[in-house]
Amino acid sequence: MKNLDYRALAVLDAVASQGSFEKAALALGISQSAVSQRIKALEDASGRLLIVRGAPAVPTGLGQRLVSHHRNVKLMEAALDIDLGKRVSMPEIALAIDAASLATWFPPCLLPLLSPPRCQLDVQLADQALALHLVNEGSVFACVAAASGTPPAAANGPTVTPLGLMRYVCVATPAFAGHWFGDGFSVEAAQLAPAVVSEPELMARFMAEVLGVRTQIPRHRMPVSPALQECINGGLAYGLLPLSQVAPALESERLIDLAPGRHVDVALNWHAWNLDTPFTRALSEQVVATAQRMLLPIDA
Repeated sequence: MKNLDYRALAVLDAVASQGSFEKAALALGISQSAVSQRIKALEDASGRLLIVRGAPAVPTGLGQRLVSHHRNVKLMEAALDIDLGKRVSMPEIALAIDAASLATWFPPCLLPLLSPPRCQLDVQLADQALALHLVNEGSVFACVAAASGTPPAAANGPTVTPLGLMRYVCVATPAFAGHWFGDGFSVEAAQLAPAVVSEPELMARFMAEVLGVRTQIPRHRMPVSPALQECINGGLAYGLLPLSQVAPALESERLIDLAPGRHVDVALNWHAWNLDTPFTRALSEQVVATAQRMLLPIDA
């Protein structure tokens, strides 16, 4: 598309963010009619539908790419303002991060970015499939995703940087272990005891590697990590948790390792678009450095 109307792109971005023409109009301080006219003008210029009208209103594939382009331009303009010594409003950077990373190593990387604040972060909770989808379509600047099963980076896609290994151990309270696994962590006991999982594939991999069990075991599914941990801590089930998250509880014997010496490792990657601004560069540097300090090395 030639001669992009950046005021119209700002309206498109607002509709995508707010989820409706009415809310976008309120956020921008213009009439709903003006929002509709600018979206229609963009669609006429591109010859394509850019917003699927509905509740909520969502961008099409091309619409999302234009929204991402607009946000990237705003980041680059903010970087230019810094070079020119102008006052800079904090740009927004969207990320997709998995629950285990948010609960362990990811928060410490934010301190240099947010104290003092240098940008506004929009962090979305996402599993591997969703995180890769969001970053590949440009909805987020970067994501953390498991390396297993991910294709190589495309030449014109996000760059991929290895971060390290997240090690998971299988834990339970002593009371739960005594009741269900009094004779040890065995196939027979695992087929009766209730597990709790957030990622069934991870538990299936652990059970296959440790016990040779390849059939589904009794399980609760908790998609949110804090709920999963509370289920385990409350003696309602056993399950896999990051070693770094449960190390204090293992040391104090509030939890026990059901399969000492056995674990499952997940290699994590940082997928990020090549957008060279002070904000995105500092973010990627902090994420990679923090992960490599707090996660296990890939060859562990």
